[in-house]
Amino acid sequence: MPFPVITPRQQHSMAGSAVDFKNLSCQGQSNYLKALRTFPGQAIVDFSALVENMRRMRSLFAPAEVMGIVKANAYGHGLIPSCLAALKAGCSWIGVAKAQEALAIRRGGIGPGMCRVLAWLANCVWAPYEEMIEEDIDIALGSLDEVEAVSNAAQRAGRRARVHIVVDTGFSRNGFLEASFEKALTLLKRLSSEGRLQVVGIMSHFSSADAEDKESGRYTDLQFGSFSRFAARAREAGFDNLLRHIANSASSFSRSLTRLDMVRPGNSFYGYAADYALGSPQDFGLTPALTLEAQLAKVKDVEEGRCVSYGRTYRTEGETSLAIVPLGYADGILRTAGGSNSPSEKSGAPVRVLTSSGPEIARACGKVCMDQFMIDLGAPMESLGVMEGDTVRLFGPGAGEEKGEPTADDWARRSESISYVIYTNLSLKIPRLYLNAKRELGEKELSLLDPECVLS
Repeated sequence: MPFPVITPRQQHSMAGSAVDFKNLSCQGQSNYLKALRTFPGQAIVDFSALVENMRRMRSLFAPAEVMGIVKANAYGHGLIPSCLAALKAGCSWIGVAKAQEALAIRRGGIGPGMCRVLAWLANCVWAPYEEMIEEDIDIALGSLDEVEAVSNAAQRAGRRARVHIVVDTGFSRNGFLEASFEKALTLLKRLSSEGRLQVVGIMSHFSSADAEDKESGRYTDLQFGSFSRFAARAREAGFDNLLRHIANSASSFSRSLTRLDMVRPGNSFYGYAADYALGSPQDFGLTPALTLEAQLAKVKDVEEGRCVSYGRTYRTEGETSLAIVPLGYADGILRTAGGSNSPSEKSGAPVRVLTSSGPEIARACGKVCMDQFMIDLGAPMESLGVMEGDTVRLFGPGAGEEKGEPTADDWARRSESISYVIYTNLSLKIPRLYLNAKRELGEKELSLLDPECVLS
């Protein structure tokens, strides 16, 4: 296949991208160009960053096992690719919230011989328990009705279901409370002896391990104490050698005692701390894996005092240029990312724009629209060398907006949110493209990826 021919204007358009187009293979170049024509925004995922983040955690948290958490389309990074990255780093466990996610992993080619998969959120009426049991998926049980439903599904499937007991230590979400736990243990014991269930683990979840205040710290200690008592009661009931797991990203890094037999770090797999208030990714030795880019739809010079977007919350403060970033709240951009130039209001989220004098930060101005938002370039477009079609970066693995390299944490601050929301919100319409997948994976694993999503 010959290398694609691109025009000088197209070369200029790609200059601001995190993708080094000229160093891609012919197929990689073709895949990238197809993505540019398919949609005016791209999520570029560094496969090597995912692998290295997980390797660091496995080394740091040993001897506890590390479960790769890939719920919500792997926090927006892509389900099957992120599973493969976790397995490449040595994980033997994958975790999701919903049953359908677990089944998608198995149907995507990641079989029982490659890893265990745990799903912890379902309802006892409609959940596809029988399919899950047939696909050798571990099921988390948090109610008596669910225990009965999984037991019946196991009987229909003709094989024992692997289950984890969920206990409520203070989150008040999923799990058995202390008052119902004895009854649950009695039922689980009977169904285990009948060969329907194999109880392999006990789990819970912290509510505020990512908060730094003393009250949150005390509450985390209370939750851990409660979990320890639940685990002891299960052991006394005859459930020996259960896999105990409660630690999330924040507690895995900050509270070594909570790691127990296995940890479930989510956000840190993708390169971020549990909350930006806790520190930068670099503070934890992590690298954000996803870069969100878009190609400017329009750029135009405007006069001072020009109103921008709905509600006229922003007015230009001098002669400038406005550019349209063709991603909006229908694509997952939070409406709160927009900005006002009123002294009492916040400035908008940062966007990295490559100008003739180097990268600069422009800010979202006015309210975010359904399909687009505007940025104020701060000067006439001709003086900046910015044109329609230029690639801009909304966020990536950089050092922060103050250094011209915005991150999802920067977007979270401006959007009154957290980094998780920034990338899990991204629409599936936005192509996910993977760098360094060929470097990390063998042919068998690569065959599980859509070949059009692989850049290198």
